[in-house]
Amino acid sequence: MNRTTEEASHYNDLEKMSVRELLEGMNREDRSVPYAVEKEIPHIEKLVEVIAGKMSAGGRLFYIGAGTSGRLGILDASECPPTYGVPFDMVVGIIAGGDTAIRKAVENAEDDMEQAWIDLQEYNINEGDVLIGIAASGTTPYVIGGLRKANEMGLETGCIVCNYNSPVAAEAKYPVEVVVGPEFVTGSTRMKSGTAQKLVLNMISTSVMIRLGRVKGNKMFDMQLTNHKLVNRAVNMIMESTKLDAETSMKLLEEFGSVRKAVENAPDRNHQL
Repeated sequence: MNRTTEEASHYNDLEKMSVRELLEGMNREDRSVPYAVEKEIPHIEKLVEVIAGKMSAGGRLFYIGAGTSGRLGILDASECPPTYGVPFDMVVGIIAGGDTAIRKAVENAEDDMEQAWIDLQEYNINEGDVLIGIAASGTTPYVIGGLRKANEMGLETGCIVCNYNSPVAAEAKYPVEVVVGPEFVTGSTRMKSGTAQKLVLNMISTSVMIRLGRVKGNKMFDMQLTNHKLVNRAVNMIMESTKLDAETSMKLLEEFGSVRKAVENAPDRNHQL
């Protein structure tokens, strides 16, 4: 297969460039990423609809990947509980090599075709769940093997890759191929490819959570209140929804523990959820 992610950079002699030239070159390349993502919206839409349907019925979403791709999946999964108040095991990110690989590369971890499914067994993954493989190259054996086994077991599968016609995309029922072209530093897929994957992950998880009713209007009504900034945001949301004053809104928040419950139990029933 022709791997765009491995093609030579449009720039050369990087070490001879000034800092300004380096920054402007990277920024120039980064501008192409949203356009590449835009082309894949129809495919992202299909994947989101499948995920929302499965999760509405009690299913879960799993991400698997290696290196940067695995870390991005873990990042997206870890942000769903605080942002949307969902259980920590509703969206799960798994990286080749285990948690150690989040901070430090684990040698040959991505080359094992069997390990992803073994890792997924810890979560009792089943046909009610959805598995998304993330791999910039689209050739990662860990991801290919995981998707292949998931298909055999009747799961819905998707992927996020940055090359066309890759082995990973061939295994996914709902492939998303965001081809951003050569990297500023040849082969450094933590750059444009990683940015593209992050954008797609944002779109997938946010759209799914909205479809699951985890956002009201444009507000995170189910967010976890883990710091003062978020508590203040929650109070403002309650005030806006109920037209109550700050003191009453804070008391409701303290009593019921969430924006949604505070609004639902506010004394003035003229508010809007």
